[in-house]
Amino acid sequence: MTPGTHPTGTARAAFPALGTTAAVLVTEPEALPVAESVLRAEVAAVDRACSRFRPDSELTRVNVRAGSPTTVGQYFAEALGAALHAARITDGAVDPTVGRAVLALGYDRTFASVRPDDARPLPVARPAPGWQRIVFDPRTRRLHLPPRTHLDLGATAKAHAAERAARRAAERSGCGVLVSLGGDLATAGPAPRGGWRVGLVDDHTEPATAGTPCVAVSGGALATSGVRVRTWRRSGRTVHHIVDPATGACPAPTWRTVSVAAADCVDANAAATAAVVLGEGAPAWLGAAALPARLTGIDGGVSCLGGWPQDVAPLAPGGAR
Repeated sequence: MTPGTHPTGTARAAFPALGTTAAVLVTEPEALPVAESVLRAEVAAVDRACSRFRPDSELTRVNVRAGSPTTVGQYFAEALGAALHAARITDGAVDPTVGRAVLALGYDRTFASVRPDDARPLPVARPAPGWQRIVFDPRTRRLHLPPRTHLDLGATAKAHAAERAARRAAERSGCGVLVSLGGDLATAGPAPRGGWRVGLVDDHTEPATAGTPCVAVSGGALATSGVRVRTWRRSGRTVHHIVDPATGACPAPTWRTVSVAAADCVDANAAATAAVVLGEGAPAWLGAAALPARLTGIDGGVSCLGGWPQDVAPLAPGGAR
């Protein structure tokens, strides 16, 4: 998923961040420097708090202290709250305690440094400890993880950052804003005439072309999860970054990409990731949640649910249950 052609009168800035691309679009070009500054500050904050790859991040400190109570900072508390919310609304299909399973698959360094063809045998997969075992008091910010539990907030921290950046940029600039962090897209303020055009691609780094399917987003958020981009070989098998918490392994391949619209970026991200994990059960789950979604199968077949438009049209976001 990638922002498409700029609507008339808008401006865009983009830069590499968090192993992906961060982009911000505004409806008033003179507001772009302010909006970009907000996004850069937000990216820096989420990286300091939630990076798995920084030895000085708060997430690293929290994982080292698993088994002992600790007090976390305000930003980390918000990011953890978003992760626990995602776990609740997906019935655990998205679970922040999959950290050790992700490491075991070989995603133990930035993706650019992951071995593309790792001959080491895959370890025996084990279910994640489970988000229900996390003891966390949002008021005091006291956290107690079960022993040997590693958190991985990657499924939701980026979406949380996109939502925060869009909202704050709109507040400071006084205009409409769209923020894109990889496959997570959040909007705030008034949309341009005709909405924000968003191209639907497997890889967000691919430019939208005349033949790219797209939607027009008038508000809310859109998120895409998929298994085509962040993949590598391990012991002769193709694996990827999405883990089924119930097994600790990659889910059976059903969907190549899933895009979901929701009122909030964390909800959209959680639903898209959960759909990849749920596989054949995803359409029924998304239907029960009343979320507009577009699912592309491994064979390239496309299914649209919940009023997702077949053609370019304003997309009214729904809300996750």
